[in-house]
Amino acid sequence: MDAKVIVVTSGKGGVGKTTTTANIGAALAKLGEKVAVIDVDVGLRNLDVVMGLESRVVFDLIDVLEGKCRMSQALIRDKRVENLFLLPASQTRDKDALDPEVFKGVIRGLIEDEGFDRILIDSPAGIESGFRTAAAPAQGALVVVNPEVSSVRDADRIIGLLEAQQVSEIRLVINRLRPKMVASGNMLSEGDILDILGVKPIGIVPEDEGIIVSTNVGEPAVLGKTKAGEAFMATARRLKGEDVPYPKFEEEGGFLSALRRLFGGA
Repeated sequence: MDAKVIVVTSGKGGVGKTTTTANIGAALAKLGEKVAVIDVDVGLRNLDVVMGLESRVVFDLIDVLEGKCRMSQALIRDKRVENLFLLPASQTRDKDALDPEVFKGVIRGLIEDEGFDRILIDSPAGIESGFRTAAAPAQGALVVVNPEVSSVRDADRIIGLLEAQQVSEIRLVINRLRPKMVASGNMLSEGDILDILGVKPIGIVPEDEGIIVSTNVGEPAVLGKTKAGEAFMATARRLKGEDVPYPKFEEEGGFLSALRRLFGGA
């Protein structure tokens, strides 16, 4: 994926978008890139907690946008992974404080003045103004989707909006896949999701209890040894252009025909 500025988004909340941002950001940094992860979920702010950096937040994204601090004062360097930085969201403001044009300027500064190789923007879920601001400077998008009907349908809407905003590179991260349920035909496979959405996956992450543990302790899974952590690392390698094979989960039969009816297909 050539895009330097990537928005990580989803149609609905709770699909693992923030966890995906933290893990792929950490993985890219481990692979040698200088990475900034930016939380644009103004009013909630979870990326700092998932990364275990909440106690070090002094200034936030809105402070930078309003000129109350320098970028260097707001960026938090992760002490565990060289070249990984967090720009946190504000908990005390609302999404109306985000101006898309000013935000574009901040992103340009990170690349041109601060020398970042990659920017990952953690978007609010849904299709409101916060999403549109998060996507405004993006050249590429990772759409996080769970293999379930409601998540896939919401992702379909988000993909349409990203295309309308002329985001050129859009790829899926299929999160929380359960191979046994796919094999028994009780969960959508990656092939089903590709058929419905028409967007190729760049990452397939299995359901893993280790993610809950890593999130609770504030340590991205790619820094430990879990199946999900390995999958996120493989995703980061693909983002860098490496040819990393995808896991294959055979299926006896699913509900693709029912889903196609849902989306108005054959």
